[in-house]
Amino acid sequence: MDIRELNAVKTRYRPLVSARAAIHDTFEELEENHVDRQILVCGGTGCHASGADGVIAAFKECLAEENLDVGVQLVKTGCFGLCALGPVVIVYPEGVFYSQMTAKHVKKVVQEHIRDGNVVTKYLYKETVSKDGSVKALQETDFYSKQKRLSLRNCGVIDPEDITEYIARDGYFALHKVLTEMSQNDVIRTMVQSGLKGRGGGGFLTGQKWQFAMQSRNDQKYVCCNADEGDPGAFMDRSILEGDPHSVIEAMAIAGYSIGANQGYVYVRAEYPIAVKRLTIAIQQAREQGLLGKNIFNTDFSFDIDIKLGAGAFVCGEETALMASIEGNRGEPRPRPPFPAVKGLFGKPTVLNNVETYANIPQIILNGAEWFNAVGTESSKGTKVFALGGDVNNVGLVEVPMGTTISEIVEEIGGGIPEGREFKAVQTGGPSGGCIPATLKDTPVDYENLVKLGSMMGSGGMIVLDDGTCMVDIAKFYLEFTVDESCGKCAPCRIGTKRLLELLEKITSGNGTMEDLDKIEELSQHMQKSSLCALGQTAANPVLSTMRYFRDEYIAHIEEKYCPAGVCKSLFQFKIIPEKCTGCHACFRQCPTQAISGDRKEPHVIDQNLCIKCGACYDICHFNAIEKV
Repeated sequence: MDIRELNAVKTRYRPLVSARAAIHDTFEELEENHVDRQILVCGGTGCHASGADGVIAAFKECLAEENLDVGVQLVKTGCFGLCALGPVVIVYPEGVFYSQMTAKHVKKVVQEHIRDGNVVTKYLYKETVSKDGSVKALQETDFYSKQKRLSLRNCGVIDPEDITEYIARDGYFALHKVLTEMSQNDVIRTMVQSGLKGRGGGGFLTGQKWQFAMQSRNDQKYVCCNADEGDPGAFMDRSILEGDPHSVIEAMAIAGYSIGANQGYVYVRAEYPIAVKRLTIAIQQAREQGLLGKNIFNTDFSFDIDIKLGAGAFVCGEETALMASIEGNRGEPRPRPPFPAVKGLFGKPTVLNNVETYANIPQIILNGAEWFNAVGTESSKGTKVFALGGDVNNVGLVEVPMGTTISEIVEEIGGGIPEGREFKAVQTGGPSGGCIPATLKDTPVDYENLVKLGSMMGSGGMIVLDDGTCMVDIAKFYLEFTVDESCGKCAPCRIGTKRLLELLEKITSGNGTMEDLDKIEELSQHMQKSSLCALGQTAANPVLSTMRYFRDEYIAHIEEKYCPAGVCKSLFQFKIIPEKCTGCHACFRQCPTQAISGDRKEPHVIDQNLCIKCGACYDICHFNAIEKV
């Protein structure tokens, strides 16, 4: 494919694709493409798990029954963002947003909306329906209004399995610009000036990393993409690969040109089958169109990409462990220096960035470094994608400018805390990050501020915690994860994480002492200074941050033998208040271990030796006769 063919594809398909970009742009007419309406169904992992394939099949069947399948285009896209409301469907040109669709709902939507032109209001995302019944644009809702979608610009807009739709959104024009108008130094200079920091957690300047690799002299160089993404609750990179795989392919080719590499590898965990499938299709399509392979755009530049599947080891998210795994070796980190830009994959100079980092690059090349600099803060440029989860109403994928406050993300975009609970803390950075209390919710989120607070950006997981959360238990949860995921190569991590976990288990079981807190801090400092890789160096962050901001909870566990949140099972009991118990037998029937006894209409009792503290009795009692003490 040459530039004329690329432009021809863009000209032909752009009106069809741009009409879908209501969240980002404006509607355009569909008529010139002989399409009256478009139905976009989210095909990301979340919606897929909720039954999106059944919804798509139902649309195909109902459209055929109504003889509407000619003028209506049905498109399976990537993630729209509101993952908890899937399957999600958007109908254009109206741009209305149906949430929690099922196959049973489809017939009514097809007959009333698609055929007769009457929106089925009761199936719409409730935030788009005003009190007077009118429907407002999706970008006016709290969830979308403060977002700025750069990395996610094509997710939920294009069919990720159709290269023509990516081209219609300016796809591969950045690669053409680089190969025909820019030298290697021009590309590196643009990336340095953009200030783009790696979105995988370390926050190292992308342009500098590329510059080091370009300056390394060798007969072979490599470009790698880290799509391993192992943080609990994180799904940013996966969603980009599922919704916009060509952006990563194009960016890797640009990186290859800039450093002098002709081969790239995407390291993606095998647990991401949809991402792997779509990436495989995208690579094959790019090869067929001459956008990967030999003499791209009729230049001397050749570049290809292969996929390497990971088995799900968290440590393989570390760059040297990832490369060892690609090489066919055990995924273990090695000491640095030398850094991968000098000696990386197969001992050759290598550039390694994560998926989100690459997704920004084509736009930076097309729009310039100043355009990217205009978004974000002085020291943290651009946007950041977060997987927003936990105790928050709007669970999903969000992208905000750097500098957006925690409060704006949690309480406005996230819709606040469910069931009237109080916002207690937010955990960022996964097992390597920390917990930030609600008292600091006005903190702007960027690389520097999170580190000052004892946390980190990480790859972008953001777990919201309400007032029913035990912060000691949260710290223990993340330590359990790192203990399981430690590769065992270095003693500070292999032994240190285990000893830390034992101290936390001692505290949550009611056997802790104040001296244990001193031991935790001392051991954490040793791990930070002497562990081989970031897994061990940062493993104590969840513990240290909770001790820093919620020390009173640790003291309550130790001195009062009391868990303020009522989570640690060794520190509470369920008891029946005789004066309130009516003997209704509801708790008796609900108890899975038959720990509750008593005659009907007589006060019941709980045998503490049989009680497993599951809380089933507490939840079922309508008379507040069961208390947690």
